[in-house]
Amino acid sequence: MTEQVIQILKDAGLYAWELTEERETGWEFYFIRHELDQNRAKALQSLKISVYQRIGEDAVGTAAALLPPTATAAEAKRLVDSLAYQATLAPNRAFTLNAPKREHATHRDTVTVDVPAVSRDFLRGMKSLPETETEFINSYEIFVSAVTRRYVNSEGIDFTETYPKSMAEVIVNARNEGHEIELYRMYKSGTCDAGGLRERLAKTMAYGRDRLRAVPTPMLGQTDVAFSGEDAIAVYRFFAARLSPEMIARRMSDWELGKPIVEAAEGDAVTLTALRELPNSSRNHAFDQEGAPIRDVVMLRGNVPERFLGGRMFSAYLGLEDSFQPGNLAVSGGQQSEAALRQGRYLEPVEFSDFQVDPMTGDIFGEIRLAYWHDGETVTPVTGGSLSGNMHELLRAIYLSSETVQYDNWRIPSVTKLRGVTVTGAE
Repeated sequence: MTEQVIQILKDAGLYAWELTEERETGWEFYFIRHELDQNRAKALQSLKISVYQRIGEDAVGTAAALLPPTATAAEAKRLVDSLAYQATLAPNRAFTLNAPKREHATHRDTVTVDVPAVSRDFLRGMKSLPETETEFINSYEIFVSAVTRRYVNSEGIDFTETYPKSMAEVIVNARNEGHEIELYRMYKSGTCDAGGLRERLAKTMAYGRDRLRAVPTPMLGQTDVAFSGEDAIAVYRFFAARLSPEMIARRMSDWELGKPIVEAAEGDAVTLTALRELPNSSRNHAFDQEGAPIRDVVMLRGNVPERFLGGRMFSAYLGLEDSFQPGNLAVSGGQQSEAALRQGRYLEPVEFSDFQVDPMTGDIFGEIRLAYWHDGETVTPVTGGSLSGNMHELLRAIYLSSETVQYDNWRIPSVTKLRGVTVTGAE
């Protein structure tokens, strides 16, 4: 059917078009405690069609939809005709799609994914967790897939690549004499890092225990805040977003190539790199969603932007012909060790009801479910209250541990300390 759809698109007289076919095969497991409740195999197929129509001299419109895998050739043609009309209703500044490059000609789809072996790694890892009578696994679900993606466009790009995609959703329970709580975790990866999974779930069980004995967060005013978990990624997404062609073209970011993003910084300067591969990442792709080759590129070096990377439309508006949508991102470690950053007085939040960093305004805000107050001598688990601040100001004093840690497609410092965050207590 895919070849028929491609021919329909070629015959439709469109300005441009794209087609993405994905075939996913995999296994799924659902456990109550460690007892298997159900499992199943899956085989999924999706076909996404995007069409582009010229509107006048300087505009191009686009429309996209999924074609059901059971569709006939006649139904596919009706969908393409409908999209062609819809595209005329949504004009944007004119641009062209990605064209073939040397990487497309030399690419070979050589990746194989052993779904049963990856599944066994997950199952063994989950059964080896250090549970107790008061901190234990309530339930979990494991999803392991091999995905084969084919991308074709009207400029002549046609490639296929296969990659692994896995996810574990886990509910951890912690209880004492009078209370019981649940903590939810989602872990995404390529295959299975059993050791990393065990380590993170062991921390989660400890967080559950400490949450039950936490006291109200004190009124701390402006203080140092150290992020030591996955929530720190939201801080670094701020950098990646403000380096995107979309935000630059829309004037939602005022960062400029070659110009420092902050003056008179006291802490560490941030270096952000887009990577073609990270070990066990679920985003190890040779090409992005629009067919652009992915490479190792430094985007921000020592607080100075070097490259803007993102989708084709806004990259074309800025004249960026070698741009792409990064799959993996890495932040270099700083000058001090994690142990050094953990000296003195600071709050270490590890559980939020919600934590966000607005990429345009820079505002940060989070509601604290569990944090550790380090007063220089003792460490006290606390709960309640919130933290707030603004990244544009906090960038002047950001400190990064020299050690790094990986969360799926992000590698970041194991501790990120921001100086001068406002903490509203719950007392």
